[in-house]
Amino acid sequence: MTVVDHLMELIRIPSVSAMTNRGVIRYAENALHAATWQSRRYAFIDAAGVEKINLVAAPSGRSLDTIDIDIAFVCHTDTVPYASTWEHATDPRQTSGFIHGCGACDVKGFLACLLSAVQTSDSEQIADARIILTADEEVGCIGAKQLLAQYPLRPAKVVIGEPTSLHAARAGKGYCLAEVTVTGQEAHSAHPAQGASAILAAAHLLVAFERIAETLAQTQNPLFAPGCTTLNVGTIQGGTAKNIVPGTCKFLVEWRPIPGPDHVPNLIREAIRALSSADHRIQYEFNILRQQPGFETASDSGLVRAVEGLTGKPAASIPFGSEASLFAPICDETVVFGPGDMQTAHSNRECVEIVQLHKAVECMQLLLQPT
Repeated sequence: MTVVDHLMELIRIPSVSAMTNRGVIRYAENALHAATWQSRRYAFIDAAGVEKINLVAAPSGRSLDTIDIDIAFVCHTDTVPYASTWEHATDPRQTSGFIHGCGACDVKGFLACLLSAVQTSDSEQIADARIILTADEEVGCIGAKQLLAQYPLRPAKVVIGEPTSLHAARAGKGYCLAEVTVTGQEAHSAHPAQGASAILAAAHLLVAFERIAETLAQTQNPLFAPGCTTLNVGTIQGGTAKNIVPGTCKFLVEWRPIPGPDHVPNLIREAIRALSSADHRIQYEFNILRQQPGFETASDSGLVRAVEGLTGKPAASIPFGSEASLFAPICDETVVFGPGDMQTAHSNRECVEIVQLHKAVECMQLLLQPT
């Protein structure tokens, strides 16, 4: 099968994060086994009681129990949900040199390239490589966390599949999320002095967040645009009725840290301590829900230079979170790489250029060879 055939079949298998990814795993297993690769499943049950599967595959003659390996290719198997109005989300279309469909570039295109590269490579001329397929990347890299807790892999090099238009992304921002709960004291709104407004207190904290953002902007990394750690409050809820001084207010704050020390939690805690000392009737709870650091691989890394040489494209960075945050700490060199442009993903515009698919297959074939 060609890389286009593989991708068309993969898009036809729905695999949004709320569903089991069994169908994609089974398809990949069949393709890998046909190429004499061996594989092992690592299943788990998600918070909703749905079975999810991570998969580790190795070339024939290589032991899956060996954890010190040459190179690992990591690809998630889930997609984001798609709107019911997207008629062809799982009915792919090929037009004007592009394949359109849910997951076309994020990241079933990368998986199709992997399968095609494996099937067209001489199994006896392959490095001690692993293909790692993960579940639930789109909802917090949950599958990768589960897998690394069970399978203590130590690859020298890791290639993370994401749409980068074939650039070797050698750096990426992290992704962090926290919930802030502000608790005050309810009272009749005609007698506000009898209460303590959680919403007003939250507003004071949000003003402090503006100052934190200004502080973060003072540290710039030229690999990114914007070049600093960014901070955003995306949702907020509070109060029970228009005539009650609100007793609670909650909001979600996310930040995307540049590589290096993450100062945001301490800055938020300092702001909370300052506000708490001003009014002891107000309580603040800061609960971190997700904390994935950024990553950065040196520009003269052998892996970075190899991908640059194979594609003819300069190294770049990515502004979005990825599984690189989890794999970079356990390996020497990490690159995020794949066909397609993330600007089309997560929408009914999602597509991937067929020329890029073929080029990615060539790159993976060469990266699979021993160095």
